[in-house]
Amino acid sequence: MQSYETVYITVKAILMAGLLIAGFGYFFYKVKYLFVLMNSVQGERDYTPDRLGERIKVLFVDIFGQKNVRRKLMPGLAHTFIFFGFLAVQPHSLEMMVQGVFPAFGVAYFAPSFFQLYLQIADILAFLVLIGLGYGLYRRLVLKPGYLTNGMDAKLIILFTSVIIITFHIYNAFHLVLPSHGFDYSSCFTVSAVIANVLNLSSWSESALKIGFEMTYWTHILTILGFMIYIPGSKHLHLLAGIPNVFYKPLDIEKPMIKTDIEDEEAETFGLSKIYELNWKQVLDLYACTECGRCEERCPASNTGKPLSPKELIHDLKVELLNNADTLIKKDNIESLGALVEDNAGVIKNDALWACTTCRGCEDICPVNIQHLDIILETRKNQVLMEAAFPAEMQDTFTSLENQSNPWGFSEDTRADWSKGLDVPLMADKPDADILWFVGCAGSFDDRAIETSKAIAGLLNKAGVNFAILGNEERCNGDMARRCGNEYLAQTMIAENVETLNRYKPKRILTGCPHCFNTIKNEYPGFGASFDVVSHADFILELIEGGKLTVKENHSGTITYHDSCYLGRWNGIYDSPRKIISAINGNTELVEMDENRDNAMCCGAGGGRMFMEETLGERINNVRCRQAIETGADTVAAACPFCLTMFGDGMRDNKGSQEVKDIAELVDAVT
Repeated sequence: MQSYETVYITVKAILMAGLLIAGFGYFFYKVKYLFVLMNSVQGERDYTPDRLGERIKVLFVDIFGQKNVRRKLMPGLAHTFIFFGFLAVQPHSLEMMVQGVFPAFGVAYFAPSFFQLYLQIADILAFLVLIGLGYGLYRRLVLKPGYLTNGMDAKLIILFTSVIIITFHIYNAFHLVLPSHGFDYSSCFTVSAVIANVLNLSSWSESALKIGFEMTYWTHILTILGFMIYIPGSKHLHLLAGIPNVFYKPLDIEKPMIKTDIEDEEAETFGLSKIYELNWKQVLDLYACTECGRCEERCPASNTGKPLSPKELIHDLKVELLNNADTLIKKDNIESLGALVEDNAGVIKNDALWACTTCRGCEDICPVNIQHLDIILETRKNQVLMEAAFPAEMQDTFTSLENQSNPWGFSEDTRADWSKGLDVPLMADKPDADILWFVGCAGSFDDRAIETSKAIAGLLNKAGVNFAILGNEERCNGDMARRCGNEYLAQTMIAENVETLNRYKPKRILTGCPHCFNTIKNEYPGFGASFDVVSHADFILELIEGGKLTVKENHSGTITYHDSCYLGRWNGIYDSPRKIISAINGNTELVEMDENRDNAMCCGAGGGRMFMEETLGERINNVRCRQAIETGADTVAAACPFCLTMFGDGMRDNKGSQEVKDIAELVDAVT
């Protein structure tokens, strides 16, 4: 018997050493292959990490704190259980692997107290994994949310993880009844002790215990090695890519679009047209995707029947990348690879590409911080600049922007006509003004937005603000053209504005439009104009809190507020409009829509959609308007001219009775 055990231990050691070498060898080979592939693409962008202390903190908050994952309570809690429990099991599993080759090895011999505490914690956390997996199965088999990828890949991952955790408990249960060689396991296990009692292991014969112990051991180790081999080719690749992707995420809420050097004479193409034109960080984004579907659940286009799913976009690009991996690595005739956008037959469908409102809901909710819009907007850029392929109705918009520097095509000489008869000076006459008010195209030409401009002008004068506008010197800020892919046109208008702003060198720039605010604040610095920019929401609140505006008694009823994407998710401005509404009067109650703040639904106008036909699915603004109507509020407040237009149209379509007002109009009426 002793001779048999010696032979078995020897064979086991040899076999285990071979399996570990093969398993880990294949795993690292695949990881290296994916790393080489990531560095084989040709897209350029500098991602040198800055603010390292903050990035390390981000890892603790987003990865170990599971911040974004926990934004959905039950799935977040289940994932947190799985994450920490699975991590807790791994040191013990690693020890088991080493013991397979070197039977005398044991952490318990070196640090018995520490090992005992570790096993106590790991035993409980491992059981929590099973609870999390149980909820995961419940979601996939019973709830079946449409946005959740529910294929065989996900079920195999649940199976792998379940077997690893169950065999962990059973293996430890055997330890409670087998000789422990001087280490006391009796106080280490809670869950495993229950399993030992359920299986009645104390009544098993010695030979049965040894056989059961070894079978559990091999099942556990082989499952782990199989999982390791499976991970690099599955959606669970996010286990490897998620942490570095979070580390490299933009640290600030605000971010500019990728700037293209349109004067580069050596550039053969602009934007993104083929898979090899991705940059390495975008490939890391593809690797990191968990296919959880939260981006799709949040996407207003997807929720209203448009053929856009941010999840499917990332998944399809990853499939395209992996299918052409050998070609990319060998750089073997990569120019022959197909275009990403080919009518509605390419990897990215035309209708999907142009359905995006750039609301940034997908990026905001993503647990691993994938930057979907960098890919979408770069693809649009290529379609416009290289293929002249864009929605037909955008031709008139581009022409209007090019000829008159506004999307409606009104004569640029009439940009300041809205202010006639009002006390609104020009910067040309008042270059030392404390505030340069950048009115914007909507505030200058759109009839509904002009009412907001007049309200802002009234508030500025009531508060005694030393301000002026550019008038005919102002050009479109460039947001519309940039997000619709016309980078050349956008940069032309931006250059004119930058020259004007740098000539006046304003102390502060006020905007009445979130799109102007976002572009001038976050993108103009990349074009040589960096100034203090404030939204009218923040500025009006400053005037009220500073005592420069006094609110009169008011009985305006209940108000619900719609968060503009470009104030909220793009710039983190959520509180100012709400504080303004609260300041109007105690009788004015703010009634929140179910989807508010960072979870607010887009009005449907961003990303150039304001000037495109919406023929697929249901109109986004109609869905959002119904959410506002359901609150029963008397008034819908907004802080964006595009949102006002979309809500106005939506109220008519839905026969809503609420008034739609900009916050400036609300304050102007009571001051």
